[in-house]
Amino acid sequence: MLRTHTCNELTVENIGQKVTLTGWIDTVRDHGGVLFVDLRDHYGKTQVVIHDDAMIAGMPKETVVLVEGEVTKRDEETVNPKLATGLIEVVASKIEVLGPCQNGLPFEIDASHLTREDVRLKYRYLDLRNPKLHDNIVLRSRILSYLRSQMEELGFLEIQTPILTASSPEGARDYLVPSRKHKGKFYALPQAPQQFKQLLMTSGFDRYFQIAPCFRDEDARQDRSPGEFYQLDFEMAFATQEDVFEVAETVVYNTFKKFSDKEVSKPPFKRITFAESMLKYGTDKPDLRNPLEIQDLTGFFSENEFLTFNGRTIPFKNKLVRGIVANYLVRRDGDGEGKKAFERAIDAYARSIGMAYGIGYINLEGGEYKGPIAKFLTPEQQKALTELVGIKEGETLFFICDTPKVIDSLAGQIRTWLGTELGLIKDDRFEFCFIVDFPMYELNPETNKIDFTHNPFSMPQGGMDALLNKNPLEIFAYQYDIVCNGVELSSGAVRNHNPDIMRKAFEIAGYGEDDLKAKFGALYNAFAFGAPPHAGMAPGVDRMIMLIAGEDTIRDVIAFPLNGNAQDLMMGAPGEVTELQLREVHIKVRD
Repeated sequence: MLRTHTCNELTVENIGQKVTLTGWIDTVRDHGGVLFVDLRDHYGKTQVVIHDDAMIAGMPKETVVLVEGEVTKRDEETVNPKLATGLIEVVASKIEVLGPCQNGLPFEIDASHLTREDVRLKYRYLDLRNPKLHDNIVLRSRILSYLRSQMEELGFLEIQTPILTASSPEGARDYLVPSRKHKGKFYALPQAPQQFKQLLMTSGFDRYFQIAPCFRDEDARQDRSPGEFYQLDFEMAFATQEDVFEVAETVVYNTFKKFSDKEVSKPPFKRITFAESMLKYGTDKPDLRNPLEIQDLTGFFSENEFLTFNGRTIPFKNKLVRGIVANYLVRRDGDGEGKKAFERAIDAYARSIGMAYGIGYINLEGGEYKGPIAKFLTPEQQKALTELVGIKEGETLFFICDTPKVIDSLAGQIRTWLGTELGLIKDDRFEFCFIVDFPMYELNPETNKIDFTHNPFSMPQGGMDALLNKNPLEIFAYQYDIVCNGVELSSGAVRNHNPDIMRKAFEIAGYGEDDLKAKFGALYNAFAFGAPPHAGMAPGVDRMIMLIAGEDTIRDVIAFPLNGNAQDLMMGAPGEVTELQLREVHIKVRD
């Protein structure tokens, strides 16, 4: 080894020893003839003292050097309690350049987060030297190792599934790989190991898992990486929905508890039906740190119409009405202007998300209702409304009114805005829940035909009896999501393993047996040879790490991510290839 120690392990016990360190020149401070250099490596930093300027002449920051010297105790006034090596320093007797660095870094390493993302991604190898980002990748490695150990302790077997596979309709665009040996045919990168893991269950394996790469040609979001992402994929034979929940609760809770100091909701996690979640939170990804809840006021207003403050009529009658009770006294700043400013702000936000008339509200002050709508309520209606929503003195009831298509989304966005603006969403905890009882089918508004809502291979609740005797739009599936702080970590399902039930389920959605054989032939055929009941899910690893690390974007927990436009700016991908390469795979690029 070139070094005797790393840059975080020297202590007062090493004082007087001759040591050799290697690393990057992080900072240089000139104290009148004496130079203090912070030397940085993967493990940490050590302060190096240089009495001869010539020893580092021509060595800019980020030069890789070897330092020989003696460990000494720091003076009291120079002790740095923030560093593991903050009680000592190394007085250099020799410095040798191992890797020169040119002048003019594209950004300061410690402040790389202040640089435009496209520049950071182009020089990702420099960005990864930033201690915070570097620590995120170390954290990622530790979490992946811990996830594997937990799954193995629970009796799961790690099995790798293919990367080159067949294209299948799974909801997103495939990444296609042309075949050289088979002209005009293509492989696809797997959107998920879904069919393979189910085939493993039919093969007699009992508990499968892998940290699985998934590839989807879709647009980026803050919590979604374009191109590829990783998930803790697992499947269990002879398992129920609750069996899957128990595994997920154990692994997810233990992981968040081990790698974060925040409070973590304890198992069993809350079970919230899809319908309840949409009504109370306006989304199927609720942030339970927000205490505000949405209430249905449609029945109360079913026979009334009211004017808004701009003089235009809002027809509450025959429309859905939602209400949210909140106290925004904290935003009034002790005078009327603070109150008016808040009311202007929420009205402007409401209009920005599509509420054409703004937002209606009434305040309960001094035992009386005040506000634009209050005068249209009779004393009897006011009393009934108070009992219905539980509003208290000083609180405000906000109204959201619109069509079934958008009412939940609008109410959910207002709930989130209020929770954020009023400081109700605390960042010191992780709140988990399962969303259950997703509808099996939905009505396609364009074709007016029945479609699958989510995974078509989910088992319908009630099995064949439900498919034969219930309105398809009233059938629930054994589908579920796990949600943390408003972020969907995973979806999963109890699988439809029975060919008869599968044929009927697809028939309702307008697909015949030929469609099943053409699109999902391997899976459908395998089930005809005796398949066990099985279920599973796949928590997103990148999203878990993003939450634990406290990052706002998923790209800050991935070593080499694509940018939001699905480009690798560092390597230049996607890029052009030669005409010979195209000919070998029988491809011609069309203008």
